[in-house]
Amino acid sequence: MMQLAAAQSTLSSRCMGCAARSRSLCSNFSPEAAREFDRLARPITLARGETLVWEDDDTLLVGFVVSGVLKLTASLADGREQILGLAGMGDVVGRPFGTRSSYSVTALGQTRLCVLGRPAFEQFAATHPEVEHALLLRALDELDRARRWMLLLGRKSAGERVASLLVEFAERSPEDNVAFPLTRQQMGDLLGLSLETVSRELSKLKARGLITLSVKHFRVEDEACLRQRAA
Repeated sequence: MMQLAAAQSTLSSRCMGCAARSRSLCSNFSPEAAREFDRLARPITLARGETLVWEDDDTLLVGFVVSGVLKLTASLADGREQILGLAGMGDVVGRPFGTRSSYSVTALGQTRLCVLGRPAFEQFAATHPEVEHALLLRALDELDRARRWMLLLGRKSAGERVASLLVEFAERSPEDNVAFPLTRQQMGDLLGLSLETVSRELSKLKARGLITLSVKHFRVEDEACLRQRAA
């Protein structure tokens, strides 16, 4: 315990005060790995609409999301954009041990990250086995999430899809008054629903008292019932 406390005391105030630390891969680092990561990583802030990684480009960076939300998107042959998923506080973006990115990563609002060059991160992970282990566990979690998303799109009703997305938004948000990271149209694109259907299902959840709702925010008023609706 004294060794851990001493190691933590050598970390920068930026790292020690990071709100995402308990949710991030960093929580699995040894004291030595945490110190090295603190030295290697640099903080950046993306503005709304700014892209960190472009689809089909070489992945040059690995980013740890500190705050904000990013969308992961792919382009269709006719130029349309399809949202594949979201990355929020504690998530890792980029492609460690890979080359080209299969999707773009773009900030939906002001987003803060700690980033490392991909080669530097790969060397860092190779030096600290617990980092590679944590990456594997995170990859398995992402695979489970993708399977749940296949279930959502393949079997769930419109109401269940919208409720599931609100649960995910709420879990990612540090605030009780949750900002919508996506427009209603983007939510529809992600869920395979029309704009009108998304708006209608949100109004139903509000009418049932499960959420309070404004144009840009919502608040969960009955978490148990919202989760039941999403199940």
